[in-house]
Amino acid sequence: GGAAARPFVTHHNTLDLDLYLRIAPELFLKRLMVGKLPRVFEINRNFRNEGVDRTHNPEFTAMEVYEAFGDCWTMLELTESLLHELACRAAEDRRGRGDESVDGGPESPVLPFGELKIDWSRPFERVTYGELFERATGFDMRDEEAVRAKVAELGLHKAEGMDHWFAVNELFEEVAEPLIDPARPTFVTGYPSAVSPLTRPDRDDPDLAERWDVFVAGMEVGPAYTELNDPDVQLAKFTEQLAGADDEEQAFRNLDEDFIEALRVGMPPAGGLGLGVDRIVMLLTGQSSIREVIAFPLMRPEDGEG
Repeated sequence: GGAAARPFVTHHNTLDLDLYLRIAPELFLKRLMVGKLPRVFEINRNFRNEGVDRTHNPEFTAMEVYEAFGDCWTMLELTESLLHELACRAAEDRRGRGDESVDGGPESPVLPFGELKIDWSRPFERVTYGELFERATGFDMRDEEAVRAKVAELGLHKAEGMDHWFAVNELFEEVAEPLIDPARPTFVTGYPSAVSPLTRPDRDDPDLAERWDVFVAGMEVGPAYTELNDPDVQLAKFTEQLAGADDEEQAFRNLDEDFIEALRVGMPPAGGLGLGVDRIVMLLTGQSSIREVIAFPLMRPEDGEG
């Protein structure tokens, strides 16, 4: 667990037990931190029973990192350093193979991605969630009446019955994310706490979470958090998230009581990070579809095949 997604379900015949392919390794890696590992990472395969398009495949590769006594800002520095170094090395390799489409200097590579020229020079861009939301809608994200009116105006029927902050996030994904410059890696900071149930609330504004997501070329490459390690607050957050989900989502979400119990044993303050490896490879190699960077992607069946 550790994400909100529909799992693939199977059945263990000998034990007569329903089992699920994991959607994320987060809660398991955090259990290792409870067991006193100060730093842990895993490059892993995850499985989500959801849509297929140019940036989504049901089976995909991710990297998750957790560091005791870190926070979302130490994860930001790690991510920016890592992505910049990867882009520099990719540019050097592509130039060495005669790729004349690569621009920029040794420390400021510019890599082509479709019609874009992505500038990977440091520092990356930063913008707050609230600032981007207001730029897109013209009103503050805390204005519940305006949020409801905008949801109705845009016909976002899924959001009409949602809790306020979940409706805000639906609006954000619809109208604010497209404002992010696709040619510059951009950290969006300060997400609402209600949509970030595994994240510590901001000390100065509990409505917001110590979380960011990094976007490149219109794609979310990955989020990072200051991890929530208070079991009582975590229990309340899980309950809040379940209450905000629609009937379809509630059918496959559940409250992970074992994880709450692990937090009661004690997890140190920590920073956590998850990056989509397939999407990073897409960006560095200039491939516009995730199918081009996965050896055996899921393909739609031809007509007549079941």
